[in-house]
Amino acid sequence: MPDDTLTYRLDGSVAVVTMDDGKANAMGHPTLEGLTAALERAEGEATALVLAGGARAFSAGYDLAVMTESTASMRGLVGAGARFLMRLYGSPLPTVAACTGHALAGGALTLLAVDDRIGPSDTPAKLGLNEVAIGMPLPIFAVELARDRLSPRHLTEATLGRVYDPAGAVAAGYLDRVVPRDEVVDAAVAVATERAALRRGAVGRTKTALRGRTIAHVLATLDDDIAALTGPEPG
Repeated sequence: MPDDTLTYRLDGSVAVVTMDDGKANAMGHPTLEGLTAALERAEGEATALVLAGGARAFSAGYDLAVMTESTASMRGLVGAGARFLMRLYGSPLPTVAACTGHALAGGALTLLAVDDRIGPSDTPAKLGLNEVAIGMPLPIFAVELARDRLSPRHLTEATLGRVYDPAGAVAAGYLDRVVPRDEVVDAAVAVATERAALRRGAVGRTKTALRGRTIAHVLATLDDDIAALTGPEPG
């Protein structure tokens, strides 16, 4: 795989992709390329996909070194992230996140792009879209994922930068349920195995009907939106 912090294994017919760089699982170009390759592989040989975090975090978002290198590098990485997330959002496979810890910014968006999300009940994890809180506007693709997946009651505060603990993340819509941290991955695999019994064609066509309009809108506006995107502004 393009990124050696990613591992891929089959648990029965469920593909389990684990992100673990030993730190915060920051997403740079190699990680996004690896995740895209893993998704394509899973769609070719598996019946469902689990995307799991490592011991310290699910993902704290896009690689800060790339995001702060220049405006061009920031826009390039955010655009690549958007394309991966739309690919994941529209996958015909059932997809499940095993959120083992913190999920911020791009990590939180990844939770919004999968079908089912299991998080830790006993870990002081932080989850949410913290971009606005650090002075960066949310791009269209992030707003549309939030609009689709978050609770309407929490949508404004969530997109304006509120960060949640796991219980709050369930209420807001980042997670579907929580279990003890050492059970998160197994619980996610169990959900994926259950979903895998559904007919793939029915899953794929239903997800296209449910999400296709959002995906088409995001992709049609992506280049112009990313070209206008600015980084964090001083407070």
